[in-house]
Amino acid sequence: MHKKSVEEAVTSLHDLSAVDLIAGYRAKQFSPSEVLEDVLAHVAAWEPHLKALYAFDPDAAREAAKASTARWTGGEPSGALDGVPVTVKDNIATKGVPVPLGAASVKLVPAEKDAPPAARLREAGAIIFAKTTMPDYGMLSSGLSSFHALARNPWDLTKNPGGSSAGAGAAAAAGYGPLHLGTDIGGSVRLPAGWCGLVGLKPSFGRVPIDPTYVGRVAGPMTRTVDDCALMMSAIAKPDRRDGMSLPAEPLNWKGLEKSPRKLRIGLMLDPGCGLPLEKPVREVAVKAAKAFESAGAIVTEVDGILTREMLDGLDNFWRARMWDDLSKLTPAEQAKVLPYIFKWGESGAKLSGVEVIRGFNQTMAIRATAAKLFCELDYVMSPTAPNVNYPAEWASPTNDPMKPFEHIAYTVPWNMSENPAISVNGGFDAKGFPIGVQIVGRRFDDIGVLGVAKAFEGLRGPQRPWPEPPAT
Repeated sequence: MHKKSVEEAVTSLHDLSAVDLIAGYRAKQFSPSEVLEDVLAHVAAWEPHLKALYAFDPDAAREAAKASTARWTGGEPSGALDGVPVTVKDNIATKGVPVPLGAASVKLVPAEKDAPPAARLREAGAIIFAKTTMPDYGMLSSGLSSFHALARNPWDLTKNPGGSSAGAGAAAAAGYGPLHLGTDIGGSVRLPAGWCGLVGLKPSFGRVPIDPTYVGRVAGPMTRTVDDCALMMSAIAKPDRRDGMSLPAEPLNWKGLEKSPRKLRIGLMLDPGCGLPLEKPVREVAVKAAKAFESAGAIVTEVDGILTREMLDGLDNFWRARMWDDLSKLTPAEQAKVLPYIFKWGESGAKLSGVEVIRGFNQTMAIRATAAKLFCELDYVMSPTAPNVNYPAEWASPTNDPMKPFEHIAYTVPWNMSENPAISVNGGFDAKGFPIGVQIVGRRFDDIGVLGVAKAFEGLRGPQRPWPEPPAT
């Protein structure tokens, strides 16, 4: 792939952070229209290879950028993100656009209104120029879908970007602008962030209102920097009455991320308790990250994982039954359109008894109790984001086995069930230059603290490799 020169890296508008874009607009160095055109040109070079976008609407985006440019010219920006290009995941409703949920079996009905996080982005002046792809019903860590084209990882086009925020991860790593919004119920923001070299935040449950809401389901930013992640949170972390589980308004300082690692009690979790074995390059990156914190004055202690085989299998059973509830309502013709991997997985839920399903759901409470106990003695927990470095683009999951679908989420899924904030930050690379994520978890509602520790890690980690560029034509 083509590598940028230093001059190109400095001048490419599509590579600028959202923080830098806002500063540039304010200083009249460039306009939202100029930035959007640069982003669109970069998308045109990458998208034939990545297939990251859905409902791409450059014409509407140009009109929005023109209006934003006029506001900045007049010195009256509409909000914290005015003129910043943004993508939103397929399953987050945007007015007038169907929500296929990545599945060919879903009827395409235009959404009546923006879902809460999309509404907050527009109110802040963000330019939503496209939505991003996802696998069927968001139940895969993969770019494989029965509705969307196969999404690929820009660091290596033969590899998977992860999921279910697959297109968002690919788009962010490829430089489709600085801000991308995903969703996460078991790792769907953090896993693709880890495999794509990004910052991906799963906020505390209820911090970012979402509709429809569900146990453990959150919306969160996928960006290249922690500061951009915080900036996006300042716009979307506002109450919305459509989400009955959203948190009340709280005066959080999303700019106050300066946090010293000194004397922080950090638990290093290398073994989550079950799931896929930890690959050596991933272990090395996680240990190196822990040592960096230790050298900065943190008290780092290796801790046991909190997930058991009973917990992971219980969640699997509950989600199989939940999936079958949706699939069973489809006609035979519609069922035939579902990705075979997802249908086989969901169909097995029909064989579970009511007691087995409830027993599976109750593992949520067991995980929550264990997580709470862990944080009695710790301020933060560090771990790998995923146990493996990468896997083929065509696979539905790292095991590619619908009977063992969640072996790779043992590091991420506990924090959805416990409602703790958790963030993935790029920790380093393997010998071939593929990114490896490190996860930082905080106590419930300590979103600012998690971002602060992640920002401190950015400083401890040092410079990163250049972002990938489109294949030369």
